[in-house]
Amino acid sequence: MMSQALSALKGGWLLLRFIAVVSSSVATIVSTLLPLYLYYNVSITQLLPLFTLLVFGAFLIHGVLTHILNDYIDDQSGTDTNSPAILSGGSRVIQNGFISSAAMWKIGKGLILSLSIVVIGLLLLQNYKLAILLSLGLWGAISYSLPPLRLSYRPFIGEWLSTFPSVLFLGLAGAWLTLDPLPEWAWQNAVINALFCIAWVMVHHIPDIEADRQATPRKQTSVVWAVDQFGKGFSRLPALLYFGLTGLCALWLGMDRIWAAGGLFLTVIASIVLIVKMDVDDHQQVSNFEKVILILAMITAMWLGIFS
Repeated sequence: MMSQALSALKGGWLLLRFIAVVSSSVATIVSTLLPLYLYYNVSITQLLPLFTLLVFGAFLIHGVLTHILNDYIDDQSGTDTNSPAILSGGSRVIQNGFISSAAMWKIGKGLILSLSIVVIGLLLLQNYKLAILLSLGLWGAISYSLPPLRLSYRPFIGEWLSTFPSVLFLGLAGAWLTLDPLPEWAWQNAVINALFCIAWVMVHHIPDIEADRQATPRKQTSVVWAVDQFGKGFSRLPALLYFGLTGLCALWLGMDRIWAAGGLFLTVIASIVLIVKMDVDDHQQVSNFEKVILILAMITAMWLGIFS
């Protein structure tokens, strides 16, 4: 009994992918809540319940539901089976026997149903903002992985229609639930953090190129598309494109947020240098560089929060 409990806990921890959720979802929450504490008349007693709620929602949607659906679908298609599985290739809880594919799907369906009921309850209570935020989180998780949309299997569409809006509105949530109207800095921070998140996800896909190509149906990520069009060396192209867009946001910050713009420029340049230098055939190096980019994502989010 104890052994089964420990195995379940380990499987749950692996599924959660704690570091990835913290460096993207939690970081973008902090990036918006920190200015409320530093520059607005919002007390810590007001912010702590909001922070707790948003972090809980982020782990539930991005850490649990999204990973459940993604792991289940990628196991069905075979891409996780063929992945080099360093940081990429899902959580490996199915492949390593912590849970069966059928059980994973059953949990995923139950969670979708439960969260859908919560959305309906929020609407009935006229808590429209929370209902919208939760609905966008559900949309991101479901549309990214599940057929018929399965947008993660389509180049560029998955990141723009699923990942970007989900992370964007999570970043806006703190200010949206606290302030009226939404200040420009909140939009700036949320957009930049969402773009940074998409950029590192493109690095995350590089080790899985061959596994994604062999999947049934073929997982045509933006990285696979770039390789098909231009060759293996261009697997860096999607990440460089998104980091380029992130860097251009420094112009949006302008002189009014010159310190924020300067910090953003430095973290984007550092990320681009890593991507240009990486050997895309060395999966361990790509994964090591991805870890550094995750740290840069957290630094960027904190920096934008401090200099809002």
